[in-house]
Amino acid sequence: MRRFFALFDLKPQVGFLFPWCPVFFGVGIGIYFSLRFEPGVEEWCFVAMLFLGCLFVLARSSDAVRPWMTAMCLLLTGASVAGVRAHSVAETVLGYRYYGPIQGRIVGIDRSSSDALRLTLDQVVLQGLDHEKTPARIRISLHGEQGFFDVEPGITVMMTGHLSPPGGAVEPGGFDFRRHAWFQRIGAVGYTRTPALALFPHRGGGVSLGIFRLRMKISNAVRSELPGRLGAFAAAVTTGDRSAMDQPTLESLRASNLAHLLAISGLHMGLLTGFVFTAIRVGLAGFPRLALFAPSKKIAAIGGLLAGAGYLALSGGNVATERAFIMVAVMFTAILVDRRAVTLRAVAVAALIVLSLRPEALYGPGFQMSFAATTALVAVYGRLRGRESRLPPWIRVVSGVALSSFVAGLATAPIAAAHFNQVPHYGLLANIVSVPLMGLLVIPGAVLAALLAPLGLGWIGLKVMAPAISWILWVAETVSGWQGALSFVVAPSGLVLPVLALGALWIVIWQGWGRVAGLPAVLAAFLIWSQSERPYALVSQTGGLVGVMTDKGRVLSKARGDGFAANSWLENDGDPVPQTEAHARGAFESEGRQRWFSVGEARVVHATGKKAAALAVAACHEVELVVVNVAATAPDGCRVYDIKRLERTGALAIQPAVHTPKVITGRDKTGYRLWSP
Repeated sequence: MRRFFALFDLKPQVGFLFPWCPVFFGVGIGIYFSLRFEPGVEEWCFVAMLFLGCLFVLARSSDAVRPWMTAMCLLLTGASVAGVRAHSVAETVLGYRYYGPIQGRIVGIDRSSSDALRLTLDQVVLQGLDHEKTPARIRISLHGEQGFFDVEPGITVMMTGHLSPPGGAVEPGGFDFRRHAWFQRIGAVGYTRTPALALFPHRGGGVSLGIFRLRMKISNAVRSELPGRLGAFAAAVTTGDRSAMDQPTLESLRASNLAHLLAISGLHMGLLTGFVFTAIRVGLAGFPRLALFAPSKKIAAIGGLLAGAGYLALSGGNVATERAFIMVAVMFTAILVDRRAVTLRAVAVAALIVLSLRPEALYGPGFQMSFAATTALVAVYGRLRGRESRLPPWIRVVSGVALSSFVAGLATAPIAAAHFNQVPHYGLLANIVSVPLMGLLVIPGAVLAALLAPLGLGWIGLKVMAPAISWILWVAETVSGWQGALSFVVAPSGLVLPVLALGALWIVIWQGWGRVAGLPAVLAAFLIWSQSERPYALVSQTGGLVGVMTDKGRVLSKARGDGFAANSWLENDGDPVPQTEAHARGAFESEGRQRWFSVGEARVVHATGKKAAALAVAACHEVELVVVNVAATAPDGCRVYDIKRLERTGALAIQPAVHTPKVITGRDKTGYRLWSP
């Protein structure tokens, strides 16, 4: 027994404890976001007192106690930083459904899940609303006939459209869209089917909007030189603008595990800064006198750092790019101070900086996947340091690409499967034959285009990129079309990823044989995932859609409408069939717009429309539960969920119980927070 506990002795860990700092910091952030209530003054005073107490003990404690007190301080700091961030981004949220004139300035351009052009607007004006009650930002999708002006950042536009407060999760415990919108300062979302018109040209806007305009100008120039999918891909990897990427191309990239090539993240930032760093060192080596007396390595590091900063600004500064830049900044800073550049300490510093700036990123797939891949690669190559030099150069290149793709793919596969419910089986092969071209042609071509653009010769660099992009897109289409290229998995419970992450981090960070203690946690996470059960019945927040699980899969109450909720449910079931197919399975007893289904021994009726809802509510004593998508008054002794109640509770999950069905609401999972009051 004594030998067993010796495996976890902290003395051998001295000098290796710093990588645990972002782990405990992140645990604190996770605790804040998992609360079912918003901490008030009393709770924050208690946290402050506890933090001061830990600092006092830390200052007077022994070496054995000091790491634990440090961990507690980091945990409390993480929770506090998350709370400060949540309050600092607070903006007005629209309090009701709005239809009417909308005016605002374009500050964001992307595409919705339905492939519609989507605009983010600030300086919003809504008819009949005071400035204090108007959201600072809204996001609106453009449907119908459009194209009456060139969409550019900074332009003030107007339209007539529908707006509503950001919705909650499409099912209890699912991704919280309301929280996501809160941290983006978006107070309303909606759509328009009428033409959007330009009201004023761009004017002012500051540095950020100026950079955004420059990004879109470069993006348009790239697409004009490389039309079609080639230009859309080139624009995505150079400026982060994906607004021209069509859904079929995106789906083939996802199915072949090549979608990460679109995200300006560690791969692109590493290739770009590495190319600039190498080019400067090679260039300086061409001048012997300069190479002998000048610190060429440090000069190259400064050049790489400046190139990375420019790329960060040009790409829009999303979380993945920000994380990648911080990582390379730490690496080049290490070179400048004569320290080893690529270590777990560097990864830990980058994680601490990102989480301090954007604690909400902890729950995003971009943060999780990028740091999982980086941590795994640093750990593996740290173990192999010195051994690869024994191999011939060409074998080192090929094996390096294969090993990097395998390690990064293995580290990110569970996270991607948990968030996107799919597993690409030929992703390793697709990456091995595609990723090298990013480093050999695409990134150097982008740098060449940037250098030659002031001379009007940027097209030369773009032509260098074009064959490599064509190859990548061909690989994506080919691999995604193979039989069995993609399989689907059930969404895990909220416990799976934290347990999996902590177990994997223990294996990577802990020194000595005690690292094997992380393996049971990893296995437990996969065991919990394998036992995950989906809700028997789901009800959308609008009350217009119900999905019931059967032996054939989930059956939906209608073939069209509430498409986002329908597709999300089916994807989380691991059964992403079209909504029409899920509706055709049939499992409801229906009469007009009333549908009955059983949950265990209980009967539930779902009705849509005023007339059908009135009939269902009138006969509510004959069933255990009534769900309607209009406002209704429930008679005494009846359980009725109408649209007003659903707006308060969020989506529903209904499970069989002994006498009456058990109803779990979205509110039960989120509680009362700043973003879901």
